[in-house]
Amino acid sequence: MSRSAYSPIHYKIGEVARRLNVAVETIRMYEREGLLLIEKTESGQRVFTDADIHWIGCIRKFIKEKGLNIEGIRRLLALIPCWEILPCSYEHDRSRCPAFLHPSKPCWMMKDELPPVCRDKNCRECDVYKTALRCENLKKLLYTQLYH
Repeated sequence: MSRSAYSPIHYKIGEVARRLNVAVETIRMYEREGLLLIEKTESGQRVFTDADIHWIGCIRKFIKEKGLNIEGIRRLLALIPCWEILPCSYEHDRSRCPAFLHPSKPCWMMKDELPPVCRDKNCRECDVYKTALRCENLKKLLYTQLYH
């Protein structure tokens, strides 16, 4: 893929796997498990940005250094307060919001159940998902939610 002033550099899955010293199948598993949203070309080829590569590195660190498993990471991502990051149509009635009521998976994994303000978004472009990609900020955000 060519680089333009309007789009980030894209990498193929094999290149990402080599850079991070992980198996291609591991990256595909992260995608299947909802930890990673992948951009695909019209032909269906997965392409990755620098932000994706950074996030995969964070996932690896959570697993190897912090002892988390896939389910633990998914539950951490579910704690991202999407209702505070985005304008929420359930703002005054959280009892109807699946992301608030069932914090076992991130909002992008329950997209079809969410209100139109969320359901109609491209999750890769959503500020909630972008927050997850910045794992350094994720810790601060989760701490704030849990202890304040």
